[in-house]
Parts: sequence; C-alpha cells; structure tokens
Amino acid sequence: MAVAADRARFYLEQSIPDLQDLERKKIFSKDEITSIIKKRSDFEHKINARGTKPADFVRYTEFEINLETLRSKRAKRLGVKNRKQIGQRRALFVLDRATKRLHGDLKLWWFYLDIAKKQKAYSKVTEILTNLVRLHPTKPEVWRHAATYAIDEHGDMTEARSHFQRGLRFCKNSKELWLSYARTELTYISKIITRQQILGLVDLKIKQENGGDLDDPDADVIALPTITAQDVDPTLRAMDDADGDALQSLLKTPALSGAIPIAIFDAATAHIDDVAFSGQFFDLVWDLQSIPCSTKIAQHVLHHLKSKYPNDPVTLDCCIRQPMLAISPATVEFPVALGNAFTRLKSSLDDHCSVSLIRRTVCWVSQYLKLDLDESVGAALRALLLRTFTKFKSLVKTSHDPSGDDIASMLELVAGNAPDVVVAMLPWALDVWPSNERLIRSRDTLPP
Repeated sequence: MAVAADRARFYLEQSIPDLQDLERKKIFSKDEITSIIKKRSDFEHKINARGTKPADFVRYTEFEINLETLRSKRAKRLGVKNRKQIGQRRALFVLDRATKRLHGDLKLWWFYLDIAKKQKAYSKVTEILTNLVRLHPTKPEVWRHAATYAIDEHGDMTEARSHFQRGLRFCKNSKELWLSYARTELTYISKIITRQQILGLVDLKIKQENGGDLDDPDADVIALPTITAQDVDPTLRAMDDADGDALQSLLKTPALSGAIPIAIFDAATAHIDDVAFSGQFFDLVWDLQSIPCSTKIAQHVLHHLKSKYPNDPVTLDCCIRQPMLAISPATVEFPVALGNAFTRLKSSLDDHCSVSLIRRTVCWVSQYLKLDLDESVGAALRALLLRTFTKFKSLVKTSHDPSGDDIASMLELVAGNAPDVVVAMLPWALDVWPSNERLIRSRDTLPP
C-alpha cells in the first residue's frame, strides 16, 4: 500500500508546475486547483492500488479530457496562449500506463486508439498499433485494424498488405482476416479504376479499341476530312499509341487483372475448407462487381465451389447469380442476363430445393427490387418471388425443416418493395403457423 501511495504522490508532483501556471494565468482559481488536485489524488490512488480495473483508467482519462476542454474554453475567452498539447499528453499518458499494466484488455487498447485519433496524435496512433500487434499477434481484429488504418489514413497499400500478410501467419484460419484482405485489394482496384476514369484514361482505351465514339449523333453522316495535330506532326500519333500500350500493360498487371484476389482465395481455401467461406468470398466480389476483373474472380470462386460442393445451396445460389455479375440493371443486357438466371434458378429449385436456397434467392431479388428498375423487369422479379414462395409451400408439405420464422424473415425482406407478394403469401403462412409472433406482426403492419 505504501508503494501505491508513493507512486500516486510521484505522479501528482509532476503535475504541480502545470497547475501553478494555470493559477498564475487565472484560468483556474485557487479553490478549483485544490479540487483538481484532490480529484487527481483519488484517481492516482485507485489506479496504483492492487485490483485496479480498466474502468478506473477510463474515468481518469475522461476527467482529464473534460478538464482540458474546460481549460481550453477559458483560455480562449481570456485571450491566454493555448497550450493544448499539455492536456492531450496527460490523457494519453494515463492510457499509456493503463495498457502497460492491463495489456491483455483489448477494449482498453481500442479506447486508447480512439482517444489518440480524436486528438489527432497520429504518431501516437502508430506507436499504439505497433505495441498492439506485438502484444496480441493472434488476434485477427488487431491486424485488420492496423491494415485499415494504413490504407485509410495514409493511403499506404504496401504497409496494409504487410500487416495482412504478417497477421495471416498467426491467424491462418481466420475467415474475417482473409475476407478483409480480399476486400482491401478489391477496393484498391476500384479506386485505381475510378481514378483512371476521372483522368479519361479508360475512355481513351475504349475509343482506341472501338475506333471512335459509338454515341456520336453524326456517325451516319459523311463528313469532310479534318486536319488534326497528328497530321501536322506525325510524332504525336506515335505518342498516343505509346500511351495506349502503356495503359494496356497497366490493366494487365496483377494488381488490376484480379490475380491478387484470386491468389488470396486460393491461399485461404488451403487452410479453410468451408463452403460458407467461399460463398462469402463470392458475395464480396458481388458487392464490388463494378471493377473489370470481378467476372474473372467470381468465375474462379465458382469453379472451386462446383468442384468441391456441387449441390450445396451456396454453390447453386452463386451459379444462379453469375450471369448478372458486372451487368448494370440499367443496361439492355440486363434482361437477357436475368432470363439466364431465371432458367438456372428453375433448374436448381426443381432438382435441389431447400430453405437455404430459397432464402438466398429472396435476398438477392429483394436487393434488386430496391433499385429504380424498368417496370417490366420489376414485374418479372415479383413474379419470380411468387414462384419461389410456391416452391417453399411444396417444401413445407414434404419436409419438417421449414419454420414460421423462415417465411416471416423472407416476407419482411420483400415487404417494402413487393407488398403484393406479402399479401398473397401471408394468409397461407398464418394458416400453417397461426401462433408465430413475427407473422402476426407482419399481418398487423399491412395496410387495410
């Protein structure tokens, strides 16, 4: 106990010069300084005693932050020179002592990181992350946080990759870390493609391949030849050809051709033999399908699923959605792709119908119904939902697996965009499961 008191006194004595300075500048009165010292003394004795808890450090830190906020406002009102770094250092110093004493408490580390980011102490954030990955190398969320900070705050993809690769040496079986690594790579590709579009590089490539603008209103008009700078100086044409070749080479690099995400998937499946993980990887590509290499990556994932889990609902669902990948619902190609998906869905429901496959189908159909679609496409999707729910009816008659919660959750998904489907299915569902609370709640929310 004497040792704890000595430590508390030591840290209190270190704060005396700053308090004297505040009193001299009349930012705080003598009584307020006495109150501050008493409050700090109580906190210091608590955190230096045996059995201290993380909440003690958190309360101490919050006190210092609030004190600094008050000091800053008074200093601004009185026109006194602001010394914000002193209050910041004290709050961070308390948390630094906390993480050294209770280094196994991850919540305390996250609180420390959050405070450092809010105070814009970026060098301290880097130091915290370095200590965190050293002390907790088997925690996937630690590596994921470090990599995310590197790419989001510093734009350093090399550092982010380093964190992911080091983390996966310790956490080979972490699905979340593998998926985060793949998501980061796909997002990075998307950013590069977007940047090229802003600079007009992608448009340049399209024009070179197509020989002109397909949307030109004067395309069918015989126009007089025009003299360009390339006709005057032929070297400019060679420069344009060189730029096009350089762009073509750039698009074929592993970073943009999808080779890195495919390599991540192959490495992950070598450690994780799980159909759900492969389905999550496909869903990840589906969410970022605007990138040019999404079709190639999805095809690779689908090939793996077909070879290892040919009749699993996850494989069937990915196979059904694959024709629509990378096709915008606003294009003329989408109805054709949707028709191919309908054909695959009908075959899958006839041969391998299951609650899981029906739920997955309702999920992606409901996502499309949220978009501003052509009226005929929306009607086709709602008709597809009705046929899918009809299959669910048949499944109820032949199996005991479906439950009232299954149909209730699916009806809740489509209630906002296909109320006619809910109206058609809800009476039947209530006849089969009359006491299901979610179905009763859905009935009560229907318009009269």
